[in-house]
Amino acid sequence: MGRVQDKVAFITGAARGQGRSHAVRLAEEGADIIAVDLCEDVTSIGYPMARPEDLAETAALVEKTGRRIVTVQADVRDGAALRVALDQGLAEFGRLDIVLANAGVAGMRGEPPVQAWSDVVDTNLVGVINTVQAALPHLGAGASIIATGSTAALMNLEKVDVVPGKDLGGVAYVFAKRALAEYMHFLATHIAPKNIRANVIHPTNCNTDMLQSEPMYRSFRPDLENPTRADAEPGFAVQQAMPIPFVEPLDISNAVLFLASDEARYITGMQLRVDGGGYLKWYDFKI
Repeated sequence: MGRVQDKVAFITGAARGQGRSHAVRLAEEGADIIAVDLCEDVTSIGYPMARPEDLAETAALVEKTGRRIVTVQADVRDGAALRVALDQGLAEFGRLDIVLANAGVAGMRGEPPVQAWSDVVDTNLVGVINTVQAALPHLGAGASIIATGSTAALMNLEKVDVVPGKDLGGVAYVFAKRALAEYMHFLATHIAPKNIRANVIHPTNCNTDMLQSEPMYRSFRPDLENPTRADAEPGFAVQQAMPIPFVEPLDISNAVLFLASDEARYITGMQLRVDGGGYLKWYDFKI
């Protein structure tokens, strides 16, 4: 019997990357999946988003485990569309136990900068709130809400070379993830009496299309005109205390599985770092 046997998980950003990994890992442990993704580009973001065929591949991988999946193309920035998407999954499965507010974009070097700011905040913060608010009426005792944060939310920016006004899309990412962490803290506090849990997982660099993209390479190697992955990886490694350039999506999925399972039934309000020691390196601990 799986660790989330016969539970139903609602996952945004499920077409590829961390979202796909979470869907497959939970399905391997017995969950059915409601998988949502935009599956079209965001014009201000400088790397391609997932495509419908990516979402179809997620579905095939979940079905290969023997579990069921409902896939819907929807934009987390649109609360009404997200509720419609969730209703489709509920019509199929009749219940909801796990919410993974995972959809996100990185706006580094986004153009035009003000639009990149808006798209990042609307996706990474408002999208999380929309996901939670669509799900809350359908959650009962024992349910688990998990949001994808970032170690960027926890960094002491005095240690990071941030030039005011230089990269609005990049700063929006930090802001949105910080605000997301605060939102989830207050959410956890006030739904705890209902025996519903809410936690955040903060990954460091994760080996997905978001990280392996031209805007990200340029952010880590601004000294080069057209940096490649090989150029950027030494820069990736600077972010962790452990000698690694990044973690894999499965590393995050294993943490998701734990928080989604009954093994974590008394864990709520947690800001869980899966960061290779990045927090140790970039934040000053003060007693």
